Formats: sequence, C-alpha cells, structure tokens
Amino acid sequence: MPIPHTDVMTAPEFDTLTVPPDTEPDPEPEPQTVRPPADRPLRPADHRPPHQDLPLPPADHLLMPVDELPLNESSPDVAGRRVRDELMLDGNARLNLATFVTTWMEPQARQLMAETAEKNLADRAEYPQITAMEERCVRMLARLWHAPRPERVRGCSTTGSSEAAMLGGLALKRRWQDRRRTQGKDTARPNIVMGANVQVCWKKFANYFEVEPRYVPMEPGRYHLTPDTLTAYCDDNTIGVVTVLGSTFDGSYEPVADICMALDGYQEATGTDIPVHVDGASGAMVAPFLDPGLLWDFQLERVASINTSGHKYGHVFPGLGWALWRDADALPDDLVFEVDYLGGCSPSFTLNFSRPGAHVVAQYYSFLRYGFEGLRNLAAQNRTTARALAARIQGIGPYRLVTDGSELPAFAFRLAPGLPGPTVFDVSQAMRARGWHLPAYTFPAPCQDVSVLRLVVRTGFTAELAGMFIADLTEVTRRLYDWRPATPPPPTAPAVP
Repeated sequence: MPIPHTDVMTAPEFDTLTVPPDTEPDPEPEPQTVRPPADRPLRPADHRPPHQDLPLPPADHLLMPVDELPLNESSPDVAGRRVRDELMLDGNARLNLATFVTTWMEPQARQLMAETAEKNLADRAEYPQITAMEERCVRMLARLWHAPRPERVRGCSTTGSSEAAMLGGLALKRRWQDRRRTQGKDTARPNIVMGANVQVCWKKFANYFEVEPRYVPMEPGRYHLTPDTLTAYCDDNTIGVVTVLGSTFDGSYEPVADICMALDGYQEATGTDIPVHVDGASGAMVAPFLDPGLLWDFQLERVASINTSGHKYGHVFPGLGWALWRDADALPDDLVFEVDYLGGCSPSFTLNFSRPGAHVVAQYYSFLRYGFEGLRNLAAQNRTTARALAARIQGIGPYRLVTDGSELPAFAFRLAPGLPGPTVFDVSQAMRARGWHLPAYTFPAPCQDVSVLRLVVRTGFTAELAGMFIADLTEVTRRLYDWRPATPPPPTAPAVP
C-alpha cells in the first residue's frame, strides 16, 4: 500500500508501519458511502475513498522510549527527533537554581568543545597541545592560589571535583601511611576529620577507601566546621582535615586560617602534624577575585592540597575538576603511574583513564578570554545579584535568611520558626510548577529541625531572570500563606517653595 501524502507524519516515520515484503497485504475493504445526518446535505468529503484515511500506528509503536536494543536501525533524523522530543520533558538548565554547575557558555567556547570532542586527554602523545594547555592551567591556578613555588606544584585535571577530592584524600592517606611505617606504627585505622556539611564525595571517599570519617556536627547557628571543636576529633591516626571553601548547604566559607592555627596548636601539644586539604569546589574560583585578603590557600603552610571545579565558577560545562598539591612531597611518587602504551611516556594520577580533552580546551579558553579582571567581574556580578535577591527575599513575609550571598554567590533561607501551614518543600514544589528548580532540604542532626531553600546564582542568571524569580516566589508565597506584599505609601507632592 503506498504511503499517502501527509503533512502530519513524514515518510521515514511510516517505515515501520508498511507491510513486510514477504507477506500479503490484507485486501482492501469495499468502499462504503458515508451517509450524513438527515438535516445536513451530502458533501463530497462524505465519499472519501478509504486509502485517504491515515493509518494509526500500533500501540506498541507509541511506547517510547524503548528499554531494549531495537531490532532495526533508524535514520539519523528519526532517532534524533525521538531523543530530542524526550529531552523536552527535562527542566530548563538556566532555571535550575539548585546546581553550582555552569549552564551557560559563550558560542566560541561551545564551538571549541565541539571541535575537540573526539580527543582523548589520556592520549597525550597524540594530542600534545591539549596536554600543554592542561599544564598551563595548572600553573595559572598555582599562581592564583599563591603557591610559594608554582613551578614545583603538582596538579592535574579530573572529571570533576569529586574525583579531585578523592585524589586529594588518597594522597593524604598515603602520606600518613608512609609516615606511620617509618615510625614503626600500624596503619590499620586511618581517620579523616571534616564538618557534617561536606559534599557527598567525601563520604564516598571514606567509604570506598576505608577511612573512618569523623564528622564534626553542626550546632544551632553554626552550620560548618570551626576551630573551637575541631581538635577533639583528631588523633595520631588522622590523615588530614578537610575544610570547605563554600559550603554546599548555605554557601558559607569555613575559616581555613583559623582551623590551621588550631592544628598548629595541636601539633605543639601532641607532636602530631595534620595536613589540611581545601575543598574549593566553588569558592576556589570565587575568593581569589572577590576576597583577596582572605587566607585560605597555599599561603598557609599547613594546606597541602586544593581542589576546585572548572565546571562551576570556572565557566566550563560539566565535567571538569582540578587537583593541585603544594609540591612533590605532598603527592607521593608511588601514586603516579607512567603510561607508555599509547605512544610516548606520560604520568597518570587519575581514577578515570580516558577523559575528554574538550573540557581542558574550554578551561584554557575561559582563562584566556576573561583574564583576572574578567573573572573578577563575572564573580562580582554573581555576588551582587545573589545579595540583591537575598535582600528582596528577606522582605517577603515568612522568610528568614540563613546566609546572604556575601561569600559564595549562593544563600539559604528558611521559613520563620513556628510558622504553621505549608513547608519549604511545598514552596519548592510550587516553584517547580513555574519552571524553577529551587531545592529544599533539611540540615543534618542535631540541626534536623532546620529546613531551608537554597538559591545559587551563576553566570547567565540575568537581572531579568532574577526579577521574574522574585515575582514568582512572591505569588507562590501569597497563594500558600495568604501573604501580600506591603503596599508602598503614595508619593508625596513636593513642597511648594
């Protein structure tokens, strides 16, 4: 049966609907005259021949996406359309206020990533210029983070901050093991100390690599690690302390310098030297530009390693991370492997071997494109927007700020304690109906009675989007809590001289 001409479905879509060549088609039914109702005159369309009726696809054809490999191939256009249609159901990345991850890049950067998408960073002999770009990025970060000798810093790109953090943790563990063996002591019970607010990658590290995690709990009004309670969790088996420059929970900085001072005192009292790793997944690409007087990086001798995400405030699409060690002593040689079976000989210290080179290219472009002043301007715009949004939300009846966006361009806010009725989870769900992803979550014990909403500002979150967000949050709040913004007083006429 020939495919009828139609503007509704294209010919390739009918490919699966035609009768296979080795079967006989069903005989066409006899034409039937369609009789109109008595009160309507007969029209030519009532005598349509049956071959003009469009066949409906079988029910199983509509049950996409498939969960098994299709038997036959499809044309690229049909397969692309099916995937693209399904992706329409995903949220709009620009309206995702939960993620710290970059959701906007310039067209030139996107083009560079497309042009290098097929290049494997692990094949360094074949792609020496991408390798050179990676090394230059490491040196740029070493200088940005005030390494005393940038040329001695060891570093690498990773698939994200989670891998970078785990590499940092592995180096801490190996240094501790080497020191204990030199002292003739056992290495059976390593532990790592960190605040309860750490990102889940540190919980994975402790679990996967058999290190006891010692979480310093939050307290009401103190939602990250501070020096006053730190040393009670340390002992001779502590491989290191993790500090967070930009908490995932509320965007606040942990006082890295004060924590290092507390560990200095602990070493004087006990003789135990405990290094610090700074998880700067977000903050390590914000603080250098906006908080130049803040001591948190390699200026502090106790800081052995730092990680950051190129795909957060490094302005690169996911996934890209960076891990840097102060010097060769901070990264034991036996963790670094020499690989020669791809041609040439190159060092490798990663959990994942094959990795896209396109992200390193995009990071190098970002550094060249913006420079220090450009990156400072982007960070300043984000912080300004975050603080303005926090101030506006503070003025919406039931909300109370936990942080105000003055460190990371991100902040958390909650409902006034004791407020009856809907919860922050209801607010989050109502905002999702407007297209916004505004996450709601509860803090860890003993602060589990604190539930918050968190908003992250990134490059691409424009003033227009910020205004629409406030308008939608105001309307959602009005509907949920019957709250109305205060009516501003009418303008007064100027005095007549």
